[in-house]
Amino acid sequence: MPDGSSPSTVTSKRLAAGLAAVMTICLSTMAFACPFCGTPTKPLVEQIAEVDAAILVKWLAGASAKLSDSGSTDVEIVDVMKQPGDSKLQKGARLRLMRFRQGKAGDLLLLQGVVGAGNIEWGNPFPITAIGFDYLKNSPPRDLPTTGRLKYFLKFLESPDELIGDDAFSEFANAPYADVARLAAELPREKLRAWITSSSVRAERVGLYGMMLGLCGTADDAALMERKILAPTEGFRLGIDGIMGGYLLLSGERGLAVLDSKFLQDKTAPATEAIAVLQAIRFLFQYGENRIGRDRLVESLRRLLDRPDLADMVIADLARMQDWSIQDRLIELYQAEGYESPAIKRAIVKFTLTAAKNTNPAQAPGNGDSVSAEPLPEHVVRAQKSLELLERIDPKRVQEVRRSFLRK
Repeated sequence: MPDGSSPSTVTSKRLAAGLAAVMTICLSTMAFACPFCGTPTKPLVEQIAEVDAAILVKWLAGASAKLSDSGSTDVEIVDVMKQPGDSKLQKGARLRLMRFRQGKAGDLLLLQGVVGAGNIEWGNPFPITAIGFDYLKNSPPRDLPTTGRLKYFLKFLESPDELIGDDAFSEFANAPYADVARLAAELPREKLRAWITSSSVRAERVGLYGMMLGLCGTADDAALMERKILAPTEGFRLGIDGIMGGYLLLSGERGLAVLDSKFLQDKTAPATEAIAVLQAIRFLFQYGENRIGRDRLVESLRRLLDRPDLADMVIADLARMQDWSIQDRLIELYQAEGYESPAIKRAIVKFTLTAAKNTNPAQAPGNGDSVSAEPLPEHVVRAQKSLELLERIDPKRVQEVRRSFLRK
């Protein structure tokens, strides 16, 4: 048999290298991938790029595992997507995998392998359709600009073939927002409208589709999203943050006022809904290109300081947005009833430390021994005084947070 399989699985060294690569990719893209897609799975094309061989096979027969061995599975090659340069894999050839995989004659499987000890060491096959294999085989190369690649995957979103639909979604979920935004004129507006309101679309995809509709939609779409956002709910709504983000792209400050009234000013609003608004505001701050001004976004965030259950999160956001005007309010909250949570207290100390370090380069020590005579910004002076107060009333916590703060 050509390139007969070894009984061993992929070598531990290759596996460790693959896991390290996956972790590196995840850590390097977390800040840039879809802000409403949770932790997206790795697209299959990326997985295939990391192996030496990828083929379509059909199941022929199998021998069940016994005490003395792990069994075997016979397959026939139907198509070859990728193989090493010196390999001779070809359609019609048969392979024996030295482990049992249950199946029935004709079942199609995707088989991936890496070169080890002179042979291709095959991983576990998984089911795939002929259409799914063609989808992968015809996918654009990884070195093509992302927006160009996404044009291919766009037409496969919500494909009835589950593997294709999942993988096309993962391509968008892993793509930088800017690359998705460049596709605005080509996004399927009518389909997006249907998908965000359909009960058959998986909830974890709705956030992406809401954001995409915000990129290509109209006032009618904003009205549609507003109705969905304001619809009565009793539980957690996965993806509603993305719909809120898309809604704000279309409706601007008017839409933010609607979200304020419904979810931020009303302290009885479910925390999950308020957090969704917080996520949408973060999105507008980072990607909205001043669709809603920073001061208006900050105004909404400050409302959440009235909710102890959310205060620690919003304090961190206000620090990122450099809203130093709330320093006195935070010192009051530090000792206020209902704000005893260690998370809130740590957030306040960290906010104050951040404000105290927020000086202009010209006001910091230079390479020599001299220090600029320019006065420190007012918010820095105030933060330094606040730190002195916090150190008097809670020295141990300030010391712990300061130690952690300086390590970053």
